[in-house]
Amino acid sequence: MKRRRTFTESLQPGIACAPANPGATGVIDSRGVALVVTLLLLFLMSVLGLAAVLSTSSDLMINGYYANFRASFYAADSGLNVARQTMLTNLNPGTMSWSPTWTSCASGTSLGPLTSTMGTTVASQVTQNYGASSPLTGSGVATPGAAANSLSESFKITSASITLPSTSPTVTCPSGSPTAFQYIYNYSITSVGSATGLEQSTVTENGSIMVHVTLTPATWSPSFAYFGAFINNYAPCLGALIPGTMTGPMFTNGAWGFETGGSYIFTDPVGQVQADASYFVGGTCYQAAASTYTHNGQTVAPQFQDGFNLSQNSIPQPPNDFSQKWAALDAMGCGENNGSVCTNPASPAPLAPTAAQMNADLKTVTGTAYPTGGATTGVYLNYQSVSGVQTIAGGGLYVEGNAQVSLSTSGSSAQVITITQGGTTTTMTVDPVANTTVVQSGSTILSLAGVPKNLALTPPQTGTMVYVDGNITSMSGPGQGVPAVQDGAALTITALGNVNITGDIIYKTEPVTTTQNQIPNTSVDTLIPGNDKNQDLGIFTANGNINLSSPYSNQNLEVDGSLATVGQNCPSNSCGFTVSGHINTFNNVGGQIQTNIFGADMNTENTYYDRRYNTRAGFAPPWFPGTTITNTSPPTTGPPQMTTQRTQWVASPGQ
Repeated sequence: MKRRRTFTESLQPGIACAPANPGATGVIDSRGVALVVTLLLLFLMSVLGLAAVLSTSSDLMINGYYANFRASFYAADSGLNVARQTMLTNLNPGTMSWSPTWTSCASGTSLGPLTSTMGTTVASQVTQNYGASSPLTGSGVATPGAAANSLSESFKITSASITLPSTSPTVTCPSGSPTAFQYIYNYSITSVGSATGLEQSTVTENGSIMVHVTLTPATWSPSFAYFGAFINNYAPCLGALIPGTMTGPMFTNGAWGFETGGSYIFTDPVGQVQADASYFVGGTCYQAAASTYTHNGQTVAPQFQDGFNLSQNSIPQPPNDFSQKWAALDAMGCGENNGSVCTNPASPAPLAPTAAQMNADLKTVTGTAYPTGGATTGVYLNYQSVSGVQTIAGGGLYVEGNAQVSLSTSGSSAQVITITQGGTTTTMTVDPVANTTVVQSGSTILSLAGVPKNLALTPPQTGTMVYVDGNITSMSGPGQGVPAVQDGAALTITALGNVNITGDIIYKTEPVTTTQNQIPNTSVDTLIPGNDKNQDLGIFTANGNINLSSPYSNQNLEVDGSLATVGQNCPSNSCGFTVSGHINTFNNVGGQIQTNIFGADMNTENTYYDRRYNTRAGFAPPWFPGTTITNTSPPTTGPPQMTTQRTQWVASPGQ
């Protein structure tokens, strides 16, 4: 048996070691652990404190950087405003020493002129003045737009350019006499802003500068298509226009109404007969002979880019639609039975053609003459035998009674007009390129040499009149977004009564832009180069309403052309635009002319004025109603209107 050895026996000889706890052997001493834990906690708290200090310092740095960056951004944007205004000031005739005069409607004839060199000179002035750092604060600051108590900021213009795409301006010439011209400069400015730190911001702006000069002739006689909007009866305080951008010349024989809470931008002359305009503030109407109005701190300030003219002479409405009725018969449209002269606005108003006169001119496709006792239905036209060849002689179609009308294109040059009455369908296909007109009713086909032309013009121009001696119960194109009016087709559709538009009627080729920058650096409603195909549509009634309805699931509708529901004998519940059901968005490329104004259930209404109506001398739908404008003052040349349109704005951090 082995004997157990004690702990002390394992020690080296001669070394004595007493146990920590007498009577207990094999236990290690643990004193000093609390100190280690305390040191570890102290170290951890130091690390947390250092992290908090670093985090706070980073936040302060970030906030400071952001504040300096925002300050530099605002400095750069302020620099753009300063440079743009300098361009406008230095391009003024008083600065550049040019005088706006002209002698004819020909673009560029004795006009001004403004030149591309002037734009280069003005751009150089901007870079010379602001090419170095320009402060926006401090005492005695000379920089335009700066303030002594603003933040410590500065800017410099690193580049500026002004280009004139063409030295020939756009001439407003609706009736053979010039009434205005407009130059458009394209500009680009780059501004770099700085604040107290090293941060910089770069902002670049592109846009257009419009220089518009108007001539006030004593008297002139345009077509009603000249107007982007015309309203005969607009009583003071009747109601406010829907805010938005409105293009084309606008006139009322009453008083326009504007309200707070919206932006009004008028790109062309706006006129009215009343001395005071109506301003709605907080639901209350106030009258003022001014272009802006302020009440209780609220301001209504429409932007009139080409002037707001009050107390103008009234513009007469057409007396009737007899000219259009005559146009279908003889392609003249002058009311020949009353001594009227086509080119003389002072001629007596035409009388309606008699049944005997219609009997002499009109017949059906089968050759049956219009009854001397009148008719209640049927489609008639004027065609004659010339050297044994059946030839078109009238202006188009005369439709007796209510009818449906649809328009469509065929091939690359033919316009198709379809008339439906009950179970009878008649189509007229007009092809100016082939110089033929084909009319089909049922199984009968009539092929005619020539196409309808407006013989009242010199030389005669292609134009077709469709006169419906009743209501147009439905009028549309082939479908939503599908072209209905052919390139080269000039049409006027006239009804004795109402015109019910029940679907899209659009041009094959749109003449103007419908969105900003559709052409780079241009505003909406800009003529598109190469898109003037002589396509032109007019819709007219002197007695009824133009009623709009959409059959499409998105409830949108587009009708191109000049739409006129205007006449001297219109009752108060007629000669306006109405809506059946609901329309989401209604687009019109042309203009809207009306005697009375009614409420309509639609969300958005966009009118893109067809600028060919005031830039091409005499351009209008064939036999469209006209008027005479007598100005309140003798012929004068007004001061230029200098306006800008920003088309692009890009901000980025600087270097």
